[in-house]
Amino acid sequence: MKRVSLVMLIPAVLAFSLAAETAGVEPKVEPKRLGFSPRFIDSSADPCKSFYQYACGNWLKENPTPPEYASWGRFAELGQRNLDELRKILETAAAKKEGRSDLEQKIGDFYATCMDEGKADALGARPLEKAMVRIAVLKTPESIVLEAANLRRSGTGVLFSLDSTQDARNAKEMIAEADQGGLGLPDRDYYTKDDDKSKKLRAQYVEHVTKMFVLAGDDGEKAAREAKSVMEIETALAKGAMTRVERRDPEKRYNRMKLAELKTLAPRIPWADTFKVAGLPPVDSINIGSPGYFKALDGLLASASIDDWKSYLRWHVVHRDAAQLSVAFVNENFRFYGTTLTGAKALQPRWKRCVTATDQSLRDLLGKPYVDATFGAEGKKRMLEMVAALLGAMEEDLGKLSWMDDATKVLAKAKLGTFIQKIGYPDRWVDYGAVKVTKGDLPGNVERARRFAFDRELAKVGKPVDKNEWGMTPPTVNAYYNPQFNEIVFPAGILQPPFYENGLDDAPNFGGIGGVIGHEISHGFDDQGSQYDKDGNLKNWWTEKASVEFKRRAGCVEKQFSEYVAVDDVKVNGKLTLGENIGDLGGLKLARMALAKTLEGKPATKIDGFTPDQRFFLGWGQVWCRNTTPEDRRLRAQTDPHAPAEYRVDGPLSNMKEFQSAFQCPDDAPMVRKVSEVCEVW
Repeated sequence: MKRVSLVMLIPAVLAFSLAAETAGVEPKVEPKRLGFSPRFIDSSADPCKSFYQYACGNWLKENPTPPEYASWGRFAELGQRNLDELRKILETAAAKKEGRSDLEQKIGDFYATCMDEGKADALGARPLEKAMVRIAVLKTPESIVLEAANLRRSGTGVLFSLDSTQDARNAKEMIAEADQGGLGLPDRDYYTKDDDKSKKLRAQYVEHVTKMFVLAGDDGEKAAREAKSVMEIETALAKGAMTRVERRDPEKRYNRMKLAELKTLAPRIPWADTFKVAGLPPVDSINIGSPGYFKALDGLLASASIDDWKSYLRWHVVHRDAAQLSVAFVNENFRFYGTTLTGAKALQPRWKRCVTATDQSLRDLLGKPYVDATFGAEGKKRMLEMVAALLGAMEEDLGKLSWMDDATKVLAKAKLGTFIQKIGYPDRWVDYGAVKVTKGDLPGNVERARRFAFDRELAKVGKPVDKNEWGMTPPTVNAYYNPQFNEIVFPAGILQPPFYENGLDDAPNFGGIGGVIGHEISHGFDDQGSQYDKDGNLKNWWTEKASVEFKRRAGCVEKQFSEYVAVDDVKVNGKLTLGENIGDLGGLKLARMALAKTLEGKPATKIDGFTPDQRFFLGWGQVWCRNTTPEDRRLRAQTDPHAPAEYRVDGPLSNMKEFQSAFQCPDDAPMVRKVSEVCEVW
């Protein structure tokens, strides 16, 4: 399932391992400051020079990044409140002695076991032993691949991914997919760039891998040799992988092949046996997401020694389980993946690790009591009304577009009319009855949950698509558009201040959650979403004239954002962030149209000295307030399809005449682009 989300979530392996064995500094979130507030405004700043500074200046000053975080913003602030709520649920379930339901037993015992730091410390590296014994006896390239398939089932990110997905040409069918993967650094570019910072980071990575091997029981000399082998193998794999920009093209990722073709593509991979070990149902074809990667892997299976491959597998087992092991493993894991990569200076408290781990491992089991405790019927009703208003604005906008011809408009409106709307939580919860949770067995609990999730995904192959599925858990502070479901999804986690607040006037709510809704709707028609039809099939439904005009307008957005500096000498990647920037620009326009329609016939009453239009734009600006470490900005510049927060505010607003009018900005103001340079897609 290919989803386009509002923000980049920390990958699970990092989210789990950035948590702490030792207490960190707890950020305090005062109730009076939860949502939209004029208090956050920096009145000394000129909104026509940097609206981001104007809208967020005081918030930024009062909310420095806590030492255990790489960044701290309104998303993280809300995420903290959600963690607090989940903690209450889990501690209550863990403490309950009698009459526990199956749900309470599973989430309570999982959390309580995770919180037992003494048990994890006493076990040390012993939870790794079974996998290490299996790896030690491997003798052939084929056996390396088969063990990799086995490790994949337990959540080890090794060699390549294997999953189920919708057939991009037939969105009603679930098929198998193999894709590039198996790297320890966040992106293939970390292995290929030749600048001094990248070279230094690679040396630090080798040092980290060496230290982790030592903690796993190897002597220093052997650990150093193994770490060198890991870097060599991962570098070779990275060179065969597609870039993130290349992967934005769904046509390049669609390569459905028969089994006989797989043998030609990569003859050294025992495909049939690999699928059997992984638990994949019998198939006659599979999608290969990155053919070049598998060619590189095939060559490497011939050239790299078995000992090097065994070092690679052993490293990824250690990497996978580091967060569940002793304090020494967690500290070293954080030192590299936390401090070196993101700039976080302190470990998070253990309870956050365990709340996050429970949410990741037992998704719907924890999501259900969270929804019961936090999400009311009133909020869902008003959200549905806002979504309807935004969809109406998009339909109106499509009708008025001068650059889109009538034939394309008909199909665009048909696609819009079939949007699936998911608000708050799933209608049907996943059954976790098959997952055994044993108190005192953290490694076993995590592995059984991972295997359940992996097997559940592969079991979908060959079956009809189930559009009741959700890609995020209810407490997640995010939203997404899925082009193959043609759906917009808003988990309960984000339907709270500062994005949405019951009792608040419409203007900041439309600027906050309204902008988010519009953003996700726009994804259905951005440079990626526009390649899928109303049924979710990868199909060109645009006329040549409309396609050329769309690309021209998208090119304007790409050029605008490519001129912004992310950090130091690194600029924003306008190609990588294009879809999200189109989403922000289009989403704000739709939200502003919907607000105008909602306020028709009502007096433009000022609140706190601001007009509805001003409060609308302030509502958008204030959801993006965020302080970020330089290291995190550099990481995100290479891996995140979203622009830095200040550009998500100033970038789209500088194209909107409604913003210029609301704050009476002169034509030559920095927040007003020249008429010849204004970007507009929707």
